[in-house]
Amino acid sequence: MNPPPSLSTAPPAPELRGDLAMWLLIGIEMLTFGLMFVVFAVARARQPAVFVEGQAVLHLGAGALNTAVLLVGSWAVARGVHALRAGHTRGGVAGLAGGALCGLFFLGSKALEYAGLPGGEQDLSENPFFLLYFMLTGFHVMHVLAALLMLATLAWLARDGRWSRGDAHAPETVAAFWHMVDLMWIVLFPLVYVLR
Repeated sequence: MNPPPSLSTAPPAPELRGDLAMWLLIGIEMLTFGLMFVVFAVARARQPAVFVEGQAVLHLGAGALNTAVLLVGSWAVARGVHALRAGHTRGGVAGLAGGALCGLFFLGSKALEYAGLPGGEQDLSENPFFLLYFMLTGFHVMHVLAALLMLATLAWLARDGRWSRGDAHAPETVAAFWHMVDLMWIVLFPLVYVLR
């Protein structure tokens, strides 16, 4: 008869990667985005013609490209954190820098998109679509900028190998924030650009 397995052979409990304070911030940010999404949906239900007209002005291809760029950025960040945990400084730096570059591309693309929109030619208080469009996407842009700066800083600091010894706490924390930013765009893109 075999003895019962000891507690020491039990698989390790799942661990929340990153800092708890960041996860609380992520929860608050997701609630804020969620409330803004609900406001957008309610306003669209009240004035569907205004929203259809506003959506027709948006460039669906730019929104789809931005979605792809953010997804590539998330992949790069995940690969970078994985590389740092495995002790591969060069791969970690490349992944974090790649995520930052994707964020930079996204910001440039949004700036071009904003410049081509008619929002400045009308009173936003009279057009709920463009008011909410600029609020939602502007709020998201601020988060992309924050994530980009954090990723670029970590990529710069990671060059000396500080997170290449299995402890990637700071990169995991920033990666969690980046993935939240990406997730919010994945919800925002169909809500604002696609759904009629």
